[in-house]
Amino acid sequence: MVFAGQGDARRSMALLWRTDDEPPPRTGPGPRPALSVDAIVDAAIVVADAEGMTALSMRAVGNRLGRTAMALYTYVPSKSELIDLMYDRVLAGLFVGPSPAASEVGWRSAVTGWVDDVLTCFVRHPWVLQVSQARPVLGPNEYLVLETLLRILATTGLGAREVQAIVATLFHFVRGAAKTIAEARQAPTATGVTDEEWWQARSTLLPEFAPDFAERFPFVARFQAASARVAQQSGSAARPQAGDEPYLEGEARTSVAVGLAVLLDGIEATMRRARTGEG
Repeated sequence: MVFAGQGDARRSMALLWRTDDEPPPRTGPGPRPALSVDAIVDAAIVVADAEGMTALSMRAVGNRLGRTAMALYTYVPSKSELIDLMYDRVLAGLFVGPSPAASEVGWRSAVTGWVDDVLTCFVRHPWVLQVSQARPVLGPNEYLVLETLLRILATTGLGAREVQAIVATLFHFVRGAAKTIAEARQAPTATGVTDEEWWQARSTLLPEFAPDFAERFPFVARFQAASARVAQQSGSAARPQAGDEPYLEGEARTSVAVGLAVLLDGIEATMRRARTGEG
């Protein structure tokens, strides 16, 4: 886990909000360095996307740009500030064009679109999930993501306390879903074993080591049997549905859709209670 805001506060905020985007003036002869904050941040994102956060270093970014790590420090003071800039930069890809107003498509559709956009961004850049939300970056694009969601929820008529709880829940939901999908993508490469091979190797041993499985875990067994029937009816292959299974990406996205519908139903119920004065 990486915590944002570990670098110099003033320099970080100046870089995030671009009030101090230029490097210090040259003090010696020679051409001006052909680098920029944007170029460094873009290169760092490429490194993190390809190799993960553990591979990120000023040296790795410098190598990608054909420069030394020391050359980067003229523009970005340290890796800490760089991570803040990277995090906020990937969020800039969201909501590039005008989004339909919630009043036009309805708040449920608008929230669904917001979740889809943020989920896609996090899955595309899984290292983002290693940046803790305990301390936000406080960059303009991070605020834009929040502003967009708040604008949607403003149409629900709910009070600040309810909206605050809903915002937190949606952020937790989308980050958790993105983490599941990202791990499902990474697992085969990291382990050299596909999900199907992993399950086949272990699930076939359950009857041997837990012959009384159905008696010990009756609700799990009942759920597995129901899932198998659904799979047969839909023509898909059934496989164990234990709560800790590493979901395939398609299954994870189905779970996201179902889970989001439940959350939206809950918001709608909260709106009804607010209108009637219940609770």
